[in-house]
Amino acid sequence: MATLTDEPKVAAEGVAAEVRRRRTFAIISHPDAGKTTLTEKLLLYSGAIELAGAVQQKARQRHARSDWLAMEQKRGISVTSTVLQFEHAGRCVNLLDTPGHQDFSEDTYRVLTAVDSAVMVLDAAKGVERQTLKLFEVCRRRGLPVLTFVNKMDVPGRDPLELLDEIESVLGMAAVPRNWPIGAGAEFQGVYELTSGQILRFERLARGERAGLVGTAALDDPGLDLLVGERPARELREAAELLRGTTPELDRERFLAGRQTPVFFGSALNNFGVQPFLEALVDLAPSPPPRESDRGLVDPETSGFSGFVFKIQANMDPQHRDSMAFLRVVSGRFEKGMAVDHSRLGRRLRLPQAHRVFAQERETTTEAFAGDVVGLVNPGLFVIGDTVSDGLGLTFPPLPRFAPELFARLRPETTDKNKAFQKGLRQLEEEGAIQVLYETDAIRREPILAAVGELQFDLVQSRLEQEYRVATRLERLPYTSALWVRAQPRQAAELDWPLRGVLRVEDRTGQLAALCEGRWVEDLLIEKNPKFELARIVDERTAVTP
Repeated sequence: MATLTDEPKVAAEGVAAEVRRRRTFAIISHPDAGKTTLTEKLLLYSGAIELAGAVQQKARQRHARSDWLAMEQKRGISVTSTVLQFEHAGRCVNLLDTPGHQDFSEDTYRVLTAVDSAVMVLDAAKGVERQTLKLFEVCRRRGLPVLTFVNKMDVPGRDPLELLDEIESVLGMAAVPRNWPIGAGAEFQGVYELTSGQILRFERLARGERAGLVGTAALDDPGLDLLVGERPARELREAAELLRGTTPELDRERFLAGRQTPVFFGSALNNFGVQPFLEALVDLAPSPPPRESDRGLVDPETSGFSGFVFKIQANMDPQHRDSMAFLRVVSGRFEKGMAVDHSRLGRRLRLPQAHRVFAQERETTTEAFAGDVVGLVNPGLFVIGDTVSDGLGLTFPPLPRFAPELFARLRPETTDKNKAFQKGLRQLEEEGAIQVLYETDAIRREPILAAVGELQFDLVQSRLEQEYRVATRLERLPYTSALWVRAQPRQAAELDWPLRGVLRVEDRTGQLAALCEGRWVEDLLIEKNPKFELARIVDERTAVTP
């Protein structure tokens, strides 16, 4: 496990210095762009792990540290967000790895509310892809600065200048290259640092090991031709001359405002360009900025303690089978056992045991500062979106929710597993992995799963079997949307329901909804009930289009 030693306690005047050391960012990409591989290599070069794991499952290979769920290891995809905290170059880094698959975008959107910047990974052959664009738009709405890593330069891809143009034309922000590839495809051998003029040529090593720097030379040194080859040297000099006259300087204010993105080229798989990117990342990424609340901006350095829960995860430790709430510290200093105000519950409580988190692993911690993510043992006190603070009396904005479009009944294969089935489903629902509904008029209270993407069903079934030893069967339902009824229970009895194409359901809290077989049913239901407010999501403030 990575060494996560507790920092020494600091006096109140030292809080600001600790906050400024924090770098909290997420990594986003389209599936298969190399996000998880880059995550592993950043951990490798930071010293947080000794050997990077394999992303695809192969005999005798290690799994990526950030992909610890059985389904992730089996399929080689990230399906849940992961928190990885480590120290590097005097900075305390909170890296949040996000699911790449669009079926788990809701988890990714929540993570993006908990970070201060983002790393966007692009495939050099494919450029800006559909899921990348969607996630970038979330970053834009949140005002997150974005650093770009163009990955897979070691395989045939597009011209780097073409990729820069696409970033500018599609994403609408100026692309400022910070390095330039030396060669491409099979001839890719390193990068030229545009800021320092340094040539970094790498040696190909066994996968998972650090790539070592080999011989270097100046751009105008004739020895460069021998070092990298005549054609790559000539192309590099031509590109450097072109960039010298056309590339703007990186303006920090424009970068922090999301109008510029520094661009780095490399190969995460072969470790080329990863270490220089890590050094630039911890230097360029911002420390925690002020954050909006219902009582105005909260300053991370001068305000008292505050934070919000953005993720719940059960069964991270198979030995304990507990639930953990991930808390983003927004301001001030967190201390072990401190008493806080819980805005949703409306009462003061003492925070439970807290941990620093490194993927599936954890260490007890006594202290944390704005920018940090800590894991709180959750005895049922916390749900996603909860705000806690020490006497500030504030609430942070609600977190995103998606309107489900897929529905299915879920049953345990055998009735003797019903208790474990109900417990597992309740915990997965608390995590936000799935929405669970129940038919109001049914004799048996069988759960109906409501999902945004097909893989959410697979995840629930996989985790019920792996973590609760419950095999299940799924029955798909014909409904395509849910309309939530905003009314008191007595008023809801007056609703005029269509005779077909609709199913009356409620969630665990008793909130009434109608599952509709098509848009025509939605329109008919709205038309027949003009005095009722019907919405595709419970709280429109959190509505997001996946």
